[in-house]
Amino acid sequence: MSPGILSRSLSQNIRLRPASRFTKLGGKGIAALLNRREPSTVLAFSNQTQQGRAFDLPYTELTESASARIPPMPKLSAPARARKIKLLLFDVDGVLTDGKLFVFPAPAGAQQTVLPQPGTHGGQGGFGLDSQTLIEAKGFHAHDGTSISLARLAGIKTGLITKRISETVALRARDLKLEYIHQGVQDKRSCLEKVLRGEGLTSEEAAFVGDDVIDLPAMRACGLAIAVKNARAEVKREAHYVTPHAGGDGALRDAVEYILKAQGKWKRVLDEYIGERSPIGRS
Repeated sequence: MSPGILSRSLSQNIRLRPASRFTKLGGKGIAALLNRREPSTVLAFSNQTQQGRAFDLPYTELTESASARIPPMPKLSAPARARKIKLLLFDVDGVLTDGKLFVFPAPAGAQQTVLPQPGTHGGQGGFGLDSQTLIEAKGFHAHDGTSISLARLAGIKTGLITKRISETVALRARDLKLEYIHQGVQDKRSCLEKVLRGEGLTSEEAAFVGDDVIDLPAMRACGLAIAVKNARAEVKREAHYVTPHAGGDGALRDAVEYILKAQGKWKRVLDEYIGERSPIGRS
């Protein structure tokens, strides 16, 4: 091995011995090294070939060297992540609703007009009620509807990705004017990544709101993972932010407010929203 200095690393040929048994390595290079008074941060080779031989160093030579590692990059805080968000996607059952499904007899002559029958839906692993005699109903919270308008005023696009196929959800999404409506999707991560490519956004610029383990792949693939209050424990553990309200009870509103406040847009957006609806009374 050629003479030189191996900085902050250890060779497999190094053998540790007590300082009292430190063996002289010899060579002018070692003398110069010791004069630097940094014996614990570097290792030195003598001017002689050392192939196949072990170096004897005191324990003190290695103490700082072993611990002098480059610290990991600091993880971004949830507010720092929220400041980057330009796209907000979310699940439906358990997020936009409380997760309950209501099934009623269909009125005479009722037909599904918004969605194709679930049984013929694209082969993406989705499912839904496929019946001509029953109707599936869900409840939505008005606060969540307002949050979509607030997000739009802030320049944030919104959309839903859900495994279940529902006529009720299609009607609600159309009413809210969501930019993205994806029903019958089992692989939510791939769907999210497709939306990102279409928007020309990075994963750090997207947030996903979920409640169950099927949402984890999408949550892991975005910059801000949000779990609702009623989410499963596994989902909450991986979330950057957990909403104060449960799904179907204003959780999406919590998510939007959190993002807008982190971005410093909340007051402006709130004023614009109120002004749009009562311009005369606006101060």
